[in-house]
Amino acid sequence: MLDIKGIWKTFNAGTVNEKTALRGVDLHLDDGDFVTVIGGNGAGKSTLLNAIAGTWLVDEGTISVDGVDVTKLSEHKRAKYIGRVFQDPMMGTAATMQIDENLALAMRRGKARTLRSGISREERENYKELLKILDLGLEDRLTSKVGLLSGGQRQALTLLMATLQKPKLLLLDEHTAALDPKTAAKVLDTTEKIVGRDKLTTLMITHNMRDAIAHGNRLIMMYEGKIVIDVSGEEKRKLTVERLLALFSQASGSDEADDKLLLG
Repeated sequence: MLDIKGIWKTFNAGTVNEKTALRGVDLHLDDGDFVTVIGGNGAGKSTLLNAIAGTWLVDEGTISVDGVDVTKLSEHKRAKYIGRVFQDPMMGTAATMQIDENLALAMRRGKARTLRSGISREERENYKELLKILDLGLEDRLTSKVGLLSGGQRQALTLLMATLQKPKLLLLDEHTAALDPKTAAKVLDTTEKIVGRDKLTTLMITHNMRDAIAHGNRLIMMYEGKIVIDVSGEEKRKLTVERLLALFSQASGSDEADDKLLLG
């Protein structure tokens, strides 16, 4: 479902601020893989997701989604294949529109537009059923403005919207980092339910090592623009934070792990 071969990305090339964020990254995801991505500040995690999404084009290498080479495609053209949830809960919804209107936009994504106006009663009933999986009571607040919701409620709604059309690939860029621990746990639980139910191929960045271990069927760790750890199956099921740190030290040749990674 995702095939990345030898991608490189350097920012501010030829200046004193030159920074190589990705160094020949290779990554292959099978259909239905749920991969957690972890690493310290500046490891290349967000750059990897932005490269896949087309936020910026890579300098070298290729990126394919479901067999389609998207390497040269712009961000909006890749959007037909990709669902994405950002760290900031404010980024995935339209604050001045109602919950049902936001869901209608997501449901109509990629479809031909008509002159038919409004949202039908049948659609509203469907939205109510969809919202029940969030377990936040939003199914009874369809006409509420999204801007009145809490950060956790907006992020959960964004997750639902990003997955309504069952994208080929779901990108989660630290989507619980801005939430309090209780709300973050709820959103992660909802993520697990939706990804499992729809068998979505997913890449989830997290700074929390325990979350990275607890979720998904595969874990990769990045360091200085490279993937230095890639574990799955029984090896991942047996992982502990201590074992993961030991693997990181062995793979990177460094005992350094930034505070955010350790304390997350």
